[in-house]
Amino acid sequence: MGESRVLVVEDDETISDLVATQLERAGYTVFVAYDGESGLEQAARARPHAIVLDIGLPGLDGLGVLERLKADPHLKSVPVLMLTARHVRQDAEQALKLGAHGYLSKPFDATSFLHRVARLVEVAKAGKNGDEP
Repeated sequence: MGESRVLVVEDDETISDLVATQLERAGYTVFVAYDGESGLEQAARARPHAIVLDIGLPGLDGLGVLERLKADPHLKSVPVLMLTARHVRQDAEQALKLGAHGYLSKPFDATSFLHRVARLVEVAKAGKNGDEP
């Protein structure tokens, strides 16, 4: 099946370490960025199969990153799972409207999280757009 690359864009170092560790233990090659601009740079370099993106980032927030990812012809098909500690319905609606493939509130169940990431990577590797259930 080959290497599966996941980019984690999360400004909270404790959470990014936890997420990266879970993904690495599951066999993924993980790249980490701590702000939106760095996340976009890492995405362009790493060409991940999936992106785990926090909404509440310093500077360019997660929704801004998502909008720029979806506008980039080389990155627009990469499935994105949004993470947030904010429980604001409008955030979820906006993220999905901008093209996110999923939305997960913190704290989250590790098993469920890994299943969702696996599905996004599977969709990316199959060359699908990820819109099907």
